[in-house]
Order: sequence, then structure tokens, then C-alpha cells
Amino acid sequence: MFSLQDRIALITGAARGVGRAIALALADAGADVAVNDLQAGAELDEVVREVIRRGRQALPVPANVAVPDDVARMVATVLAHFGRIDILVNNAGIMTEIPFLELTIEQWDQVVDVDLRGVFLCTRAVLPQMVERRRGVVINISSQLGQKGAPALAHYCAAKGGVLAFTRALAREFGAYGIRVNAIAPGPLDTEMTRPYATPAWLANKVAQSVFARLGKPEEIAPTVVFLASDAAALYTGQTLYPNGGGVML
Repeated sequence: MFSLQDRIALITGAARGVGRAIALALADAGADVAVNDLQAGAELDEVVREVIRRGRQALPVPANVAVPDDVARMVATVLAHFGRIDILVNNAGIMTEIPFLELTIEQWDQVVDVDLRGVFLCTRAVLPQMVERRRGVVINISSQLGQKGAPALAHYCAAKGGVLAFTRALAREFGAYGIRVNAIAPGPLDTEMTRPYATPAWLANKVAQSVFARLGKPEEIAPTVVFLASDAAALYTGQTLYPNGGGVML
């Protein structure tokens, strides 16, 4: 039930961190993967090599998920190579910590463009062929902060909260086509995105919010993606799963 044998997945933001872990976990479960990041480079190439070592096909598709033409080109490239996209994982995201009264319009737009607009653009580009085949899975990577909020992160929380609402709306609209849309909202993770802020005080604050008193690891998020992508999650749609060490309990 957890097998993804011969399914085709597109993962955005897959060169490092959570996206990389997701790409490798999907490959381990049997999927062929298209891996996206903002630019081509050594990190994206290494993910491709790791997928191939697992006996699966991999395709690098660099693109800016906030730019419509980039997204259209990316999806067209994947469809031309693999013929379809069974699984879309909207993982690409950025985060900046800025007190609200110091937050500029440009800083707000930068985060919302990637973290929310990017999810919209990629999903809009991938859904038509899922609708045509009446089958597909969309998994949106949000954050527990989209549920609980946090100081100096109003723009990030707004974007991630929007992803959760977007997930529920699409689940209701496209369920009749056999398409499942779910979200994952991790707690604080040890990744390249959080390390610039990881002062002792920052770490102490984040760890205090976790029942397990530690940050999560990207490899601990990826199995939830495998589950939601698989037939084992056949009754899951419009749901948000929280692999967060108890930071949010619903």
C-alpha cells in the first residue's frame, strides 16, 4: 500500500534540506522524480545522482516557482520527458525573520511570492493533466507557524497559513476528479533555511516548543510525504499532517 512503484513525482525546492529528503524517499518507494530548484548546479546534480543510484529515473528542472513562464516551462519539460505527473510536492520556500514594523513591502512580497504564489502557479500548471486522467496527488509543504503564528514572521506565517486554506479549497474542488490534495506542516527543522537564525536563544525558544525538546530533521518529514502520496492515504484529502514533535496538537 505504501509503494510508489513507477509513479512520476515533481518536487520543487529539491536541491537540499526537506526537498532533497523527499526526492530520495519517493525514489526509495519506487517513484521516478523530477527535481526542481531555483538554479542548476552541483547540489541539484547530486540529488539526481542519488536517485539514479536507487535505480530510479531523475530529471533536473531548474526554475523559479514564482515566475509563471518558468513554471510553465518546467512542467512542460517534465511532461515531455515522463508523459505525466502523478505526484506534485510543493516544497520550495524561503523564510526571513523581520519584526513586523520593520517589514517592507518588498520583503513581504518576496516571501509570499515563493511560499504561496509558487504553490498556486505550480499546482495550476500540473492539475490539468491530473484532471484529464482523473488521478493525482498534490502535497503542499506548509509550516506549523501557518497555524500558530510567531513574532517577526508575519509574512511567512501568512503565506504558510494561505497554503493550508488553499489545500482545503482545492481538495473540495478536485476530489470529484480523483485528485487528493493534502498539506504537511512541520515544526522547526535543522536545515539551511533556519541555520542563519540559530543563535543559542533562538534554539532554546524553538526547542522549548517541542515535546521532544529538539529540532526535527528533513529525513523525518519525508516519510509523511511518502504516506500521503501512496494508496495507503486513499481517504486523506484536505488534511494537514503535523510532524512537529508536539509543537501543535489538533
